[in-house]
Amino acid sequence: MLDRPQPLVQAFASATSLIADFRSRRLSPSEVVKTALDRVQDCDETLGAMVLTLDALAREQARTADENWRDGEARPLAGVPVSIKDTFDIAGSVTTRGSRVFGRNLALEDSGVVRRLRAAGAVFIGKTNTAEFGQSATSENRLSLVTRNPWDTATTPGGSSGGAAVTVAAGYVPLALGADGGGSIRIPAAMSGVFGFKPSYGLCRDEGGFRGMSDFCCAGPLTNDVADARLFLSVLAERDFARAAKRRIYRIGYCPTTDDRPVHPGISAAVAHVARLLVELGHEVEEIRLDLKGWDEAFGPLVLAEEWRERGHLLDYCCEELTDYEVASLVAAGKLVPEQVDRARAQHGRYQARIASLFERFDMLLLPTTASPAFPIGERPEEIDGQPVGRLWGAFPFTSPFNVAGTPAAALPCGLAEGRPVSAQLVAAFGQDAALLDLSQEIEEALNFRATINAQANRERTGDV
Repeated sequence: MLDRPQPLVQAFASATSLIADFRSRRLSPSEVVKTALDRVQDCDETLGAMVLTLDALAREQARTADENWRDGEARPLAGVPVSIKDTFDIAGSVTTRGSRVFGRNLALEDSGVVRRLRAAGAVFIGKTNTAEFGQSATSENRLSLVTRNPWDTATTPGGSSGGAAVTVAAGYVPLALGADGGGSIRIPAAMSGVFGFKPSYGLCRDEGGFRGMSDFCCAGPLTNDVADARLFLSVLAERDFARAAKRRIYRIGYCPTTDDRPVHPGISAAVAHVARLLVELGHEVEEIRLDLKGWDEAFGPLVLAEEWRERGHLLDYCCEELTDYEVASLVAAGKLVPEQVDRARAQHGRYQARIASLFERFDMLLLPTTASPAFPIGERPEEIDGQPVGRLWGAFPFTSPFNVAGTPAAALPCGLAEGRPVSAQLVAAFGQDAALLDLSQEIEEALNFRATINAQANRERTGDV
């Protein structure tokens, strides 16, 4: 078992409660942004979540929000601190995309989702660390910082939106903007003990944004609770995601694992608990076996083809500046032939149809988010529950299929294993984002997982187990 120092986890007040406090004048946006920036100052030398902090911009945006609340002109996120994954452009700020190559890449305009957040009055505290070009399920790159999990700083927070997850888990902000091309919101949400939501493909457009995993990638929220994710997603997607007035009973396919993948026993137990809870809540739950094989036949060639199209030239003049994993991707991409890409596009359509057919029988699927809790930085597990696993996808076999399918998927923290958060994944049919949020919130309220996690963490730290 890893040595575990006291976690640096600290929940920020929720966005919804902050807005209520702004409305009643109990707090001002300027006071709140000072708290956020002070927390970054106190913790980020250890956690390494922030590529850059935008103090001047944040204070200016907070002052504007102060005025808007005073004048009765507040917008949906007026004064709420938000962190932005460093694959999204903020006008006037550097966007490194997790790469030393882009260390001076000054953005001239906001990308689409950032533009909508700015228009909604959000306060941008800074840019968060990511894997280089979002090409890894952890957050290591060649920038001069290491992003650490606030639950145990020896371990990874996951990736590629690892910095984003840390800013929520460590109490810098209530809302973080991430992007999910193969699990890059859900994996760090799972490993950092926060809620992560991958929307249906195409729901949150990022006009003029970064091109990477574009056939599969979605912008989306990382938050401490589902209510905040609703608020955030409503801005990103420009449509309302308020909770349904009438509760539904759902047909849920519960899959303890897929394709006989080994899963850490602590994760298995926590997800099984969620399945039992759903039965107690009156939902129809059936344990099933899922064959999700075939997603990689579309995913791999299409991701590599885009990497070659967008960044293949980097091999010729700055290969030594790139991470090993990006070099390996570009070398592999350079060997693709057009027929492979054509076959991958055909397989993409077939796979989407295959997963869609599951939702003729079920409204939702329940399965683990990851196969492993957070592990030591740079040391992906080679074995899980006594069985060997592949280094690339062994800890993360359950997220990418739903990027290829284009379906919405949520990662809900539901317990601890060896002092580290574990997560259940809920998946709905394409376009059923609102229903997925409804069921996620129902589970969240029944589990009361924030209080449960904190109590369990305290027991494990004191040895009272």
